[in-house]
Amino acid sequence: MKSVLQENDGPTRIRPAMDSKSPLERDLSNAVKVISSHAQQISRANVIDTHCHLDMKDFDVDREEVIERSKEAGFEALITVGSDLAGTTKAVQLSEHYAMVYASVGIHPHDAKDFTEKVYSQLTNWSKKTKVVAIGETGLDYHYDHSPRETQKDVFRRHLHLAEETRLPVIIHSREAKKDTLHIMQECGVGKGVLHCFSGDQDMAEKAMSMGFYLSLAGPVTFRKSLSLKEIARMIPDDYLLVETDAPYLSPEPVRGKRNEPAFMLNTLRHVAELRGISLEDLARITSLNAKRLFGIGVISEKPQIAYQIRDSLYLNITNRCTNECSFCVKFRSEFVKGHRLRLEKEPTEVEIKEQIGDPSVFKEIVFCGYGEPLQRLDVVKNIARWIKENNGWVRINTNGHANLIHKRNILPELRGIVDSISISLDAQDKETYNEICKPIYRNAYEEVIRFIREAKEIIPVVQATVVDLKGVDVKKCREIAESLGVKFRVRKFDAVG
Repeated sequence: MKSVLQENDGPTRIRPAMDSKSPLERDLSNAVKVISSHAQQISRANVIDTHCHLDMKDFDVDREEVIERSKEAGFEALITVGSDLAGTTKAVQLSEHYAMVYASVGIHPHDAKDFTEKVYSQLTNWSKKTKVVAIGETGLDYHYDHSPRETQKDVFRRHLHLAEETRLPVIIHSREAKKDTLHIMQECGVGKGVLHCFSGDQDMAEKAMSMGFYLSLAGPVTFRKSLSLKEIARMIPDDYLLVETDAPYLSPEPVRGKRNEPAFMLNTLRHVAELRGISLEDLARITSLNAKRLFGIGVISEKPQIAYQIRDSLYLNITNRCTNECSFCVKFRSEFVKGHRLRLEKEPTEVEIKEQIGDPSVFKEIVFCGYGEPLQRLDVVKNIARWIKENNGWVRINTNGHANLIHKRNILPELRGIVDSISISLDAQDKETYNEICKPIYRNAYEEVIRFIREAKEIIPVVQATVVDLKGVDVKKCREIAESLGVKFRVRKFDAVG
């Protein structure tokens, strides 16, 4: 973003200080303490700032230190984004000088009036460089209209054409230009990129995601009055979410009004994580994975995880096998849950599972829940659950309720004393809806799920029936069924897993 919010939220300009500490050093003294505390929470997940402007003169005094602070705070990569010809030139130079810095090349809509064929040729040449990972930022800005709107639209189209030609993702800026932005995106057919510093409404968010675009949140989401943006932050599915700084602009709370820098992004991550009900480490892992997938940077582990942590719970992924093919199941859309790769190459042994768990007592709960139905491996579940209980852990099983059909006997008594809680997927108000949504291999699956819930209540201390809020699912009737069975009830949001 170039000079978009300088009136209220621009960076503090740096001038030589007369005392022992410069204004910049005073601004940073408290902020660094906050950064350090946040960085300790993401020790197992590297962070990527997908949008900053390290080329700008605001960093001329301490650019090297800014990059070093980001590294110390746990950042793996920074993408410095060009906004005019001079800035893009410097962005490319910075990417070639610093190993952790990558560049995006483009002309901001404010400077669309200066766009020429010579500029386009230069962008094309830069796009071939190894450290150039995106085209942009480009787009439309109808708030300031520093360039004529028709010129902005033409230049936006040229950038999208270049992105398609180079197969690089495009970084889009849109301010007070929703209709034209979406129209041109759809018209050009580019489906790989991000709406940076997203400030649109839910309709715009959904339409952009339907075209395959990520949505990136910046410092404004932390502002007290940004209520609609906070709602957007809650609803974006994991697979479409990015976080950025737009430094030197838009510093998040509690450093709002100061010059922004990549390390401050930890404040935004923390706030968004709280809005989504997950940990800072969870969100860092999710957004870093998304950045790597979109921009083709860094290394994505090919190793599936047996034990994976979300918040303070540890989940056990012990099989891919399942007796349902649920239309809402994440495994048919993605290899990942909350940034963890889960599709197994082979089923883990009990020894491997125990090694992955470590000390069961350090987790709030240990949950049998992965890419398959855990009770397919009943003996493994029983042995591991017993070991967890012996080591002061709490055990929960997430199941589709088919275990008695799978093993041709009532297995629930075998779980007595070793399972504290069980969550059973009811998923529908009747057999017909269940069969349509879940596609079970058993003809009488729905009746058996009801029976399993009823009998589980007599064996296991905490029993919960769940449904996914899908079209065709009568949540009210499902709640009534759960209440009639005497168990707890929870509605799971579609496309929100973990």
